[in-house]
Amino acid sequence: MSDKTPSTPAAAPQSAPQASESIRLDKWLWHARFFKSRSLAAAAVRGPLRLNGNPVSKPAQPVRAGDTLTFTQGDRVRVIRILAPGTRRGPAPEAQALYQDLQPEAPKPDAAAPQARRGGRPTGKARRDFDAAVDSAMGHASDTAPDDTLDTGFDAARDRRDDTAP
Repeated sequence: MSDKTPSTPAAAPQSAPQASESIRLDKWLWHARFFKSRSLAAAAVRGPLRLNGNPVSKPAQPVRAGDTLTFTQGDRVRVIRILAPGTRRGPAPEAQALYQDLQPEAPKPDAAAPQARRGGRPTGKARRDFDAAVDSAMGHASDTAPDDTLDTGFDAARDRRDDTAP
């Protein structure tokens, strides 16, 4: 009888990465859901990002479990310890299991504190309201004087033109 076993073992099924395995930095940032796309993650790597305290400039930099990342995301500086390399961009709970956030919780902004408005050019009403608030805070008199007492300078300019006419 002949034995028909293959001389090479069958391909092992793909298993989860081990702690010693590495993954590209931009791909890990995308898997961990810090950025919406790999191209945004790659652009962040080219910015101010540090891996274990050393500046990184290449998105293909390999990262492993135990590495520490420091980078900016929006208005925050994030300090992250990588726990696992990850195999896919999964749901948020799966992504949060890939890292430990070493940055303390950011304090909640005070609701009574003035907030900077983001946006474009203010409207005329918004500008008038702002000017009125600044004037009242500075203790200036309001600019709501009657028209007959308001000196615009136009009359003086007209009078000068009349004096110089031939």
